[in-house]
Amino acid sequence: MDMSELKFDEAHTWIRDEGKEVVIGITSYAQDQLGNVIFVELPDPGVSIEKEEPFGSVESAKAVEDLVAPLTGKVTRRNDELTDMPEVVNEDCYGEGWLIAVAPSDATDLDKLMTFEEYKKHLDVLDVDDSGDEDDDGDDDDLFFFDDE
Repeated sequence: MDMSELKFDEAHTWIRDEGKEVVIGITSYAQDQLGNVIFVELPDPGVSIEKEEPFGSVESAKAVEDLVAPLTGKVTRRNDELTDMPEVVNEDCYGEGWLIAVAPSDATDLDKLMTFEEYKKHLDVLDVDDSGDEDDDGDDDDLFFFDDE
């Protein structure tokens, strides 16, 4: 996978622009933090999602996390194979483990997302913050979040 073809957001989702729609999944960092994924809940095609709002959830033995939309749009497809094989998210998060496809309402939302290089820097900052945070209790309650600036 050529990571330069993807965009990323702070909520640890990746986005691949395919013209009239974008495909969304969770990043390797996110699936690694979750551990073995055992259940994925995704919206039906035709449902509208709102940027920075939950659109589904992913469950592992460690946690249940809301999936946060990186952009606003209408779901065109969802990966129904994850219903029976949620572990594919762990095995191939950038390929067969994709979550949903969306027709964006505003194409400029894509311009506001991070490149792979910017996302790697974001992860470096998170590692520093996590290691120096006195209040860090080791839980993953806010893995998929947007940091209010």
